[in-house]
Amino acid sequence: MKNTSYFWLCSLALVSCERKNAEPKISQQPNVLFICVDDLRPELGCYGKEYIHSPNIDQLAKTGAVFTNHFVSIPTCGASRSSLLTGMYPQTKAHLSNEAIHNMISGQPEQEAPETFIHHLKRNGYYTVGVGKISHYADGLLYAYTDSVGTELELPHSWDEMLFDAGKWGTGWNAFFGYADGENRQSRNRQVKPYERGEVDDDGYPDGLTANLALTKLKELAQKKQPFFLGVGFFKPHLPFNAPTKYWDLYQEDDIPLSPIAAIPENVNKASLHNSGEFNGYQLGDEEASLEGPVSDAYGRKLRHAYFACVSYVDAQIGKLLDELDELGLAENTVVVLWGDHGWHLGDQLVWGKHTIFEQALKSAFIVRVPGITNGQPVNGVVSSVDIYPTLMDLCQVEMPHTTDGKSMLPILAGDKLAWKNEAFGYFRNGITLRTDRYRLTKYFRNEQPMIELYDHANDPHEKRNIAAEHPELVEELMSLWEKGNTGLYDQ
Repeated sequence: MKNTSYFWLCSLALVSCERKNAEPKISQQPNVLFICVDDLRPELGCYGKEYIHSPNIDQLAKTGAVFTNHFVSIPTCGASRSSLLTGMYPQTKAHLSNEAIHNMISGQPEQEAPETFIHHLKRNGYYTVGVGKISHYADGLLYAYTDSVGTELELPHSWDEMLFDAGKWGTGWNAFFGYADGENRQSRNRQVKPYERGEVDDDGYPDGLTANLALTKLKELAQKKQPFFLGVGFFKPHLPFNAPTKYWDLYQEDDIPLSPIAAIPENVNKASLHNSGEFNGYQLGDEEASLEGPVSDAYGRKLRHAYFACVSYVDAQIGKLLDELDELGLAENTVVVLWGDHGWHLGDQLVWGKHTIFEQALKSAFIVRVPGITNGQPVNGVVSSVDIYPTLMDLCQVEMPHTTDGKSMLPILAGDKLAWKNEAFGYFRNGITLRTDRYRLTKYFRNEQPMIELYDHANDPHEKRNIAAEHPELVEELMSLWEKGNTGLYDQ
């Protein structure tokens, strides 16, 4: 399966023209390694944050495309993944739920339209394997947090194999909220801290087991005479911020920067934010977060330290996968995608968590490596997670007989920056937000005023001040573009 970059340049020409009658050859289609990382904001070395230890992701970025303005559609895990996998913005309030896939896809008979882009690849000759959290449920099986492991797949038609090693935790959800001693948030009735410095090696937390399982599967897939899609989903840096001690030791806590925006933005109603309920659910936290004021600087640094340690821990697991791709001779014919399912407020705007439609919750890490096309240059255009579906179909030479809300990013991956749309829409908290290359315009469907927020990222990159009331003409101009993202879900 080892090809030269000439194939990729030929592919670029192929996918940019009509392919109605083309029959792609299996041997020429690339493999796809799709790495999902929970709650990964774009705070990495390759994003200019030199205080973060992320050498393996940074190395990937050197031969990939680092998207500096990638935004998810919905700032919560299950709904964001649903939007990614279907290539669609939310049409109903049900699409905003973590149970979006469960309620709208699971248990359904196979339809003419594929349930996900993974299903579409499977129909077109790909062998599809999931390891870890790709959709919403921690191991891809449907069951409640405290139940025994389920038997029904969350995505019934997408996978040839869905795998997970729950280790000492026993179930996927126990592992997702797991601590180093084998206990978890549920078993301890939430009487836990939101962080842990574990005296264990990489395999002492679930993501180490996920990496090992993926390495084993990669070796098997390398022997197949068939292109593969391997999705690998890592839990960290999702709460609880638990990581082995050696990753904590990469940082000096006193040197860790605090949030530059530890206050509610000017001219903004608190209804646009929240009181960090998920975070405060870890009931042995040192302090409680609220919109009444920031946590202490010492606790803020401790929490950011814990989050950064988790990022470095996951970076090490990703490095194992990338090294194995090279070792097996697969790198030259494998598209690698690294995707964070949303961002996370680390005390920004007084919030610890996601669940807002501010920049910190919607902007996430996104890197794509396409051998022979990407070259380590940043891509600054505004893109959305819904654009990933059609992009992968172009790269894999798979026809798209159905439409999605996304647009293929192949032209800007290849360096063509002309005529890109530069828009992304986000949905949550009874609001819809538009992000352009300069502005964020948000409209909320609620009684609390103000209902319109406008931020100028050229002068206010941290969204500290809502300027909508000062610039009604700009609001009016942008509102016509905002309407493109108004799917009517709040009219129901």
